[in-house]
Amino acid sequence: MRPKTRAAALAAGALCIALTATACAGAGGIGTGDQNSISVLMVNNPQMEDLQRLTADNFTRETGIRVNYTVLPENDVRAKISQEFSSQAGQYDVAALSNYEIPFYSANGWLAPLDNVAADPEFNQADILPAYTASLTGDDGKLYGEPFYGESSFLMYRKDVFAAKGLTMPEKPTWDEVAELAAQVDGAEPGMKGICLRGQPGWGQVFAPLTTVVNTFGGTWFDKDWNAKVTSPEFTEATEFYAKLVREHGQAGAAQSGFTECLNNLTQSKVAMWYDATSAAGALEAEASPVKGKIGYAQAPVKETSSSGWLWTWSWALQAASKKKDSAEAFIAWASSKEYEELVASKLGWSKVPSGKRISTYENPEFQDAAPFFEAERFAIENADPKNPGLQERPAVGIQFVGIPEFAALGTNVSQGVSSAIAGQGSVAEALAKGQEAAQKVGDKYKNKQ
Repeated sequence: MRPKTRAAALAAGALCIALTATACAGAGGIGTGDQNSISVLMVNNPQMEDLQRLTADNFTRETGIRVNYTVLPENDVRAKISQEFSSQAGQYDVAALSNYEIPFYSANGWLAPLDNVAADPEFNQADILPAYTASLTGDDGKLYGEPFYGESSFLMYRKDVFAAKGLTMPEKPTWDEVAELAAQVDGAEPGMKGICLRGQPGWGQVFAPLTTVVNTFGGTWFDKDWNAKVTSPEFTEATEFYAKLVREHGQAGAAQSGFTECLNNLTQSKVAMWYDATSAAGALEAEASPVKGKIGYAQAPVKETSSSGWLWTWSWALQAASKKKDSAEAFIAWASSKEYEELVASKLGWSKVPSGKRISTYENPEFQDAAPFFEAERFAIENADPKNPGLQERPAVGIQFVGIPEFAALGTNVSQGVSSAIAGQGSVAEALAKGQEAAQKVGDKYKNKQ
């Protein structure tokens, strides 16, 4: 159902309620009802901010539904969403959740299924990349999330800086090669450092990229029997490597740098490389970006594994306690639609489309022309393996996270010490020793369930 069709359905639904004695037909489907405002909680990533700017003149104008956004930094939005949905307060109708939270949020009964959206032929659920549909489906077989954009991780680098130094970036680099290249491009331009890596505390900040490094170095948070492996030689080596690399050749203020800070650093020519989410590429290639056309894209660096990119999607989920489900479904169906992507393309350019979720987007010649990263991004997403991200069998799915509710607190707890080590205020060994103790408490809980 296209947005203007949904608007007609909403109008019909409102008329039906106003004329309560009359039975109305033709007002069914996504977006029926007379509620004309919803509240949405989301992260302050560029794609979300674009959505906020485009909503009033498009979705609201076409449907009559006002959208009240709350936009917060990543760590803050995670905490607020957890508090809101676990309590079922009903203050927010829709929130941006990921393929990490949605499986256990749905199992806890905190989410309403999105069957109406998935069944809408114009939404075309079959066009969503299968990996995301699978990861957003609950144990009951119902769909609980629709992706706004999807991502893996890859290495972004300044092609012109590398060319000026006579350096070549391999298509599939190793971490040892990246460390060597970071040393060579450090200082290539005034004030430019070799690489940007997240150092900000948080399971979804420093440990998003760092856990992929742990995986490819041969480490893991838990073995298949829930034995904690945080102080294993492989986990330790990976963390020491990461901290040393960012201390020696990384950005200023690394211990407080997250996704947004690294995006700004690369855009402002303060770093020559950045390993992070593929979704960053759209902002780098935007018309107003000072580095548009200057960035090259390589696969996530490896050591012992053949690939190491993560798999992630910021997706729309509907709170079970919401009393405005029809209007919320209308918003979700619009924000994740092919039509919304086309709107972004027409207003902001194809490079800023929230990609990584629809097959048709990667097959669109206009997107391909505007997004020099499209092949590298699609390859990274399609080759991510949440069930087998490392060298050993895992007790839970997940690449940059362990797919259990306790991981958010565990990862954030351990990240505090790692960030301190990056800042030179403690050691990696001390951080991981405390992490091992905390991780084993979690592991023991799951051992007892076996």
